[in-house]
Amino acid sequence: MPFSAPGLADDLTPDLLDRWNEEVLARFEQLDPSLSSRFFRLEAADPAAQRVPVTWFGDPAEPGFCLDATAARQLSDWGVRGRRALHNEYCEYAVVTASDGQGRLRPKRVQITTELPEYHLMLATHAPTRLREILTGILGTEPRWEELYGPGTTNPAQLGPMQRRVRFARQLTGHCGDPELASAGVPGSPVGSLNAVNALFMAHPINGLDDLIYIVLFGACPYARRTASGGLEPAGRDQIFRVNGTEALACRHADPAAALAAAGAAFQGRTVSFADPLGVYIHRFASDVFQFEGGPVPDPWIRWGRGAEGLRQRLEFGPGDDDPHFLDEITVASGAVDEPLTGGYEVARRVEVGPIAAVGGPTAVPEDEFVVLPDPPGPIRCRDAQICDSIKQMKKDFDLATERILPVAGPRGRQ
Repeated sequence: MPFSAPGLADDLTPDLLDRWNEEVLARFEQLDPSLSSRFFRLEAADPAAQRVPVTWFGDPAEPGFCLDATAARQLSDWGVRGRRALHNEYCEYAVVTASDGQGRLRPKRVQITTELPEYHLMLATHAPTRLREILTGILGTEPRWEELYGPGTTNPAQLGPMQRRVRFARQLTGHCGDPELASAGVPGSPVGSLNAVNALFMAHPINGLDDLIYIVLFGACPYARRTASGGLEPAGRDQIFRVNGTEALACRHADPAAALAAAGAAFQGRTVSFADPLGVYIHRFASDVFQFEGGPVPDPWIRWGRGAEGLRQRLEFGPGDDDPHFLDEITVASGAVDEPLTGGYEVARRVEVGPIAAVGGPTAVPEDEFVVLPDPPGPIRCRDAQICDSIKQMKKDFDLATERILPVAGPRGRQ
């Protein structure tokens, strides 16, 4: 190392850059050492390594295969609960609302983020003032110290680094898979509201550095299967994800895309690393499927941030605060009709996200080094995944909550 700041979004002092790289290395060293592979390196050692974006769609996959597309949209758009439970594709969003001229609360715009929580946790630990400057730039207003470090905090400089780390994690990131934070009582999901009503950076327990590094490392193995003629060819998704009983991971967008890309490279004897800067980026946004008043969405309604060109980590889609229009005046093609855009799910479906890999040149792989996998007894049935039980219960809760807020017909059908 060193890795630069994610997205090259911030100029860090040499000390903070070292702290960020220590954070990355700590997450890597927490992984099971049995996963080590000569085809994976945390950072590229070959200066001629090719930069290859590894991408997948940002919408949550699990509610769709457990139920259907309608339920996936409803549950994913279900405010903080939907985000905390389902936004596990390294892409999280929040919907900003505002009152219209009739006093109705309506969706104004969607905030999408792919920023790693560990980066902000590092800043919160070692540079509180710099962190608040960055968050002020995102929010447009300066957050209070209590919002960042919890009730009663008026000056984080009076706290030690570990105290700041624990308090910030409890409020805004969760424990991020860090055993030390978990043992200090930090929950998996944060308790504060600042990163709930806004999508400042990712906070789902799966959307962290440890899981991102793990899935690429897991895939960076020359998995193979026998052909009818006795030769070898790359193993398929279902074979690879059955290796260690990780079938559930095969049913997401992110994990198969990352693991299969790494496995395909390893099959050719290529090393796989994370290109600098390490991060998760928004590579494409199919904005042309959205329309406003029969034409394209106005350019000012698509606002990129938190990264250099090609390394964007933030997207805000929809009218700004000073614009009289609202998000639900945008339409999106859905089947034979155009429907109003009321949440972030339909936007996340059109966003492709992922890290950038550094892939080395091909080398010969000895036949005895291939990991030859048996043919699976059948395809992985995502609809039978254990996660579906909780998602089906979530749908029941959603339906019950929706029924409670629907207006009840009065005499003669009046509301």
